[in-house]
Amino acid sequence: MEQNLNLYQVFYEVANCRNFSVAAKKMYISQPAVSKAISRLEENLNTVLFRRSSKGAILTREGELLYRYVEQALGMLKAGEDELALSASRKVCPLSIGVSTMLCKYILLPVLKSFMEENPNIKISISCQSTYDTLALLQEGSIDIGLVGISSPEETGKNHPITYLPLKRIEDIFVATDSYLLSFQNESREKIREKEDFLKDTLKKASFIMLDKENISRKHVDTFLAEHQIVLQNVIEVNNMDLAIEFARAGLGIACVIRDFVEKDLKNGILRELKLGHKIPKRQIGFAYPSRGAVLEAVDGLMQYCRGYFEDF
Repeated sequence: MEQNLNLYQVFYEVANCRNFSVAAKKMYISQPAVSKAISRLEENLNTVLFRRSSKGAILTREGELLYRYVEQALGMLKAGEDELALSASRKVCPLSIGVSTMLCKYILLPVLKSFMEENPNIKISISCQSTYDTLALLQEGSIDIGLVGISSPEETGKNHPITYLPLKRIEDIFVATDSYLLSFQNESREKIREKEDFLKDTLKKASFIMLDKENISRKHVDTFLAEHQIVLQNVIEVNNMDLAIEFARAGLGIACVIRDFVEKDLKNGILRELKLGHKIPKRQIGFAYPSRGAVLEAVDGLMQYCRGYFEDF
């Protein structure tokens, strides 16, 4: 690759035109300059590339071999230039997303990789905070869109300043290790697995790992517990669900978590679901965006992409 690229371009044009003079006119240079370039390339490569005859310039076997590679190389260079030109012509669209740490980790991040690859012109920034803070930032105009959890569609009605686009339903469940249950129940592991409901003494003795009371997930679960008159005697509060899951895995209590986040642990037997006799109502996760004004192109693009993504799953 020590040869000047211009020499290969001249070679390529002469091979296509099969005539030195025609190639010279096409490249807006003199015919002697073309001849000199080909002679220099042949000298550098120590081979004959063309046979000169009355019919024009005909590639030799070596010339045909070189032509195939030069054609591919110049084609790739042209494709690269076209891609750069297209990229430069695209308008860079900033997109700020608000989301909780857990929803970002388990819901948003798996989608973003492919979305960003398909939309390189959209420059994403993410701020992580609670759902309540995300909604506040949205109303302030500090972010473009939020990924949040919601208990019911009524929470964002017609006159609400926030419009909600549901993506998927999630379910809150209680999980623990078998060893933790065995630590305060005089029953076999098999018998515990057969049971569908908590025993009354379980509610009294067990430690329940719950999110803090201001968390939207905690409020949803507390409403369910109150409706069914279920009282948890010993509650340990944590500020994020990852920590609650780790507490449960470590055998330190019964954690209230989102099923999707512990699916592998349930399948592998690390954790098991514990039922209270009633299922906690499912709720929705989706995008929230301002009701007033036109929807930004980047916002609409992300929403439609995620909608298709979760439909496939």
